[in-house]
Order: sequence, then structure tokens, then C-alpha cells
Amino acid sequence: MKTLRNTAIGALLAASTMLSALPAAADETLTFVSWMKDEPGYGDWWNEIIAEFEETHDGVTINMSRVSRAEYADTMFTMFAGGNPPDIVHLAAFEFQPFANEGWMEPLGPWIEKSGLDMTGWAGQSTCEWEGETVCIMLLYTGFVMAYNEAIFAEAGMEVPTDWDSYLKAAQDLRKDTDGDGILDQYGIALPFDDPASVMQEALNFVLDTGGSWTVDGEPAFDRPEVVEGLARYKKLFRDSLTPKELSSADVRQLLLEGRLAMTVDGGWINNTFRSAAPEVQQNLKITQSPFSPPLGGTSNVLGMSADMSDEKKQLVWDFIEMTASPKYQQRFAEWAKTPAPRPGVDYTQLMADNPSFKVLAQAAEDAAAANVDRLPKGLELQNNEVVKVFYKVAQQMILQDLDPAEAAKRLQDEVSRIKD
Repeated sequence: MKTLRNTAIGALLAASTMLSALPAAADETLTFVSWMKDEPGYGDWWNEIIAEFEETHDGVTINMSRVSRAEYADTMFTMFAGGNPPDIVHLAAFEFQPFANEGWMEPLGPWIEKSGLDMTGWAGQSTCEWEGETVCIMLLYTGFVMAYNEAIFAEAGMEVPTDWDSYLKAAQDLRKDTDGDGILDQYGIALPFDDPASVMQEALNFVLDTGGSWTVDGEPAFDRPEVVEGLARYKKLFRDSLTPKELSSADVRQLLLEGRLAMTVDGGWINNTFRSAAPEVQQNLKITQSPFSPPLGGTSNVLGMSADMSDEKKQLVWDFIEMTASPKYQQRFAEWAKTPAPRPGVDYTQLMADNPSFKVLAQAAEDAAAANVDRLPKGLELQNNEVVKVFYKVAQQMILQDLDPAEAAKRLQDEVSRIKD
């Protein structure tokens, strides 16, 4: 929380400038900030809902603006701390807790009850409970899958990996200098290493596979033997130069879309990015279950409203939230995003017939949920922003300075325990 507050002071001017640039409303304007604006699939879904909302709410306009994912939490905190929060609140599931803890998010329980919205069986919805109140609606629970290039595996005569050993062998054997210039331009794997949250998330794949987790019963568990083994596997991929060290998550996905990457483990949203690949690459891109067990998974992003606005405006924001949760737009979510929606009872028959990968995504989400897996460490919700930055610092020491995984685990345990206390 202290880190967020300090960042808020430094970023306040930028946030104020962005808000002052918003056009004036003719009757009523609802502000909405999201990192998903203009994203294929998700952005299209938001645009469709906004269009119907404006059509059915005469004189009301929704002004949606974009903030990059890397700057999102700090920018949003700045807006709230500066007294200029967006009306429609869109946050990652791992970052809304400090906002709720400050009392900045409107309790939605009375709105849900009044509207008769049935949340029974809504995937991941329990994450939206804070201090006994429902403060958001879960927009996505996902299980991670492996996207792979079928042609690369076929050319090498290799089977798609199903466990750590086969994953490692594919990572080693599928590197290739395709044009003979002495520089690798095809990779078996590629891991992001420029964004703290992505680095901690990526490492968790290997930690889960070795039977570890970041916390046990809400307490830090970074120094357990299973975690040390998972960190050792993670380090090996960099130490053996099986992945570049300068990539972002977007860079990794771009390598896949260019046909230069054999495989990557990612959330269900990866399936939706295939449409951006050239036809000759797209036809080779497939989805299968993660080689790691249990698969990484968890809650993704949430929707709520600011507590600091008039009752009239709150009613409009609730109308928008309720529209996103409606059977119609939950169905459209699955169709646009190519991934299961959180609302139970959505009909996936046609989606599964049109896209066999959809069944894989549904199974991955089910497997991750059955193992009670979530990217957000239980018990560290309020400290998550600081924990992620600590993890990134120690991961850099491990990868770039050859810090032993056991020592890295000890440092993580000590620093995270200090933050929690």
C-alpha cells in the first residue's frame, strides 16, 4: 500500500491530464478506463456492450480510454487518490483489494439483490468478496494451456510435450537458425522477463508442477523444497539460453504469431490472438493442455463501480455492469474471446463444433479450479503489488547474477514475510 501511495504522488499530474482531456458530456458521461481497449476479441466485446448501452440509455455516453497493463495499477490508484476515479472500475483480480480496502469500491450486494442477478455458480466470484462485502463481478476465470506450432513439431518429428521432461527436450531441440546467418531465429520456448507480474506468473508454472505454491494457509512458503525445485527449473531455461532474456509477454506472443516459436504456456486468451497471424502460420497454431500439473490458472479481471458518485450515476453504472453479466453478453463474451465465460449455463455447443480448442480451454479452467489454483497468492492480497516487485528483483538476481535458487527462495521468504508483517 505504501508503494502504491508513493507512486500515486508521482503520477498524479499525468492522470489529471488524461482526465481533463476527456470530452465534455452532453447529458451524462460515464468514464471507463481499461487496458483492453482496442484488443482483438475483448475490445470488440466491450464496444458491442457500450453501443447497446448508449442506444438504450438516451443522453448517456461511455468514454472508454486505455492505460497500458504495465502502468495500470499505479495509474488507477493515482486517479482514486486524487479524487478523480473512473465511474466504471475495471481492475485485475489480483489488484482490486487495496482499492476495496480504502473504501473506494461500491459494495454491490444491494445492487445484485435488487436486480435479482443470480450469482450461483459464477466462476471465481468468491474472489470478489472483501471484508464481507461483494465489491466486484468476476469477468474471467481461466486455466492456462499450451499454444504450439504444429508444423515445427512435425518437421522435427517430435511429439507435443506432456510433462517437464518432454517440455525441456523440446525447448532444447527446437531452437534453430533457419537462414544460416549464425543467429537463432526459431525458439522452442520463450519466457517473458521484462514485467514483474509476468515473471512471477511464469515461474509459478514450474513451482506448481513440482508441488509447491507461494503460500500455504495464507502464509509465505517460498523457502519450501518444492518451491526451490520449481525455481531451479525456471532458472535452467535461462541459464541454458533456451529463452531470450529481454522479452515481454507481447513479444513472446508475437514470436508465436510469426511462426518463430514452437510453444508457449499462456492463459486462454492466447487462442484469441491466433486471428492476428498470417494465414500460413495461423493454420499451424493449435491449443493443448499445459504440460504442467496442475495447470496455472485463476481469476483474471473484475468489474465494479466507484463509491464516490451520485446515486443516479451509480444506477447507470450498475445498468452497465448488469448488461455485461446478462446471458446475451456472457454468450457474446465466449464468442468474441474464444474462452469460457464465468456465467454458468452458457451454451458452448457451436463454439466447440467450430473450434476444437474451446474444449481444451474449458477443461483447463476446470482442472485449475479443481486444484484451487489462483495466480494471486492467498494471504498476500493487500501486499501483492510489493510482493511482485520483490519477486522480480530476486528473479533478476537468480537469472542475471547466477544466484542459487535455494538462496533466492530464502531471500523471497525473508522479504515477503517482512512485508506481510
